This record gives sequence, C-alpha cells and structure tokens, in this order.
Amino acid sequence: MISLRRATLAVALIIAAVTPAVAHSLLLSSVPAADAVLQTSPPYVTLRFNNRIERRLSRVRLVDEHGAVAPAPTAMAKDASAETLVAAVPPLAPGAWRVEWQVFSTDGHVVSGSYRFRLAP
Repeated sequence: MISLRRATLAVALIIAAVTPAVAHSLLLSSVPAADAVLQTSPPYVTLRFNNRIERRLSRVRLVDEHGAVAPAPTAMAKDASAETLVAAVPPLAPGAWRVEWQVFSTDGHVVSGSYRFRLAP
C-alpha cells in the first residue's frame, strides 16, 4: 500500500509538471541606468524586459523630486525588439528623477516598477 506522504508528493509532482510556467515581465536593463548621474537630459528612456510586452498597453512616466510629471510618450523605435519599451523624453531640469513604468506582458499580467536617476546641474 502506498503511503499518504508518497501519494501527496506524486500528486504535487504531476500538478507541477502540467502547470505552465508563469513568467512575468522583469526589467533587465534601462537607459538611463538606475542611480545614474547624467550631465545632459536623456532624449529617451529605454527599458528592456525578459519577455515580450504589449507596447500599446504599456507606459512610462517621469516624476521629478517635487512630484511633477514630465510627459514621456512611448515611441515605436524601428530597431526595438518586442521586449523593449522606448519613451521620448522632453528636456529635463537638473535634479532627481524617478522613472515609473507599467507594462502589459503578453502572458496577460500587468507589471510595474520604478527607479531613480539624477540630472546634474
């Protein structure tokens, strides 16, 4: 007779084998990089993720140290991969800036995050 412990383990292994892996979008790299100190305002924010994203349903916001939001419309760069989100950046004032992003992954999940960079005076 099979023990309850072995039966439970067998069921858990079967469920794990047939359940598809869920891979939410993870930010792999960014330009400007997190905690970077820049001498000039960047023309774009470029975010690269570990899987495909739906650009039309994703967004980027730039927020200064006082909470004011600078417009950063997403752009369709010709050479950007399906894992990349590019946002045009207007000229920014010196100071601390926070990049806030929200992407709609092709796995159907919405993932968001943020990081900071500084523009030197």
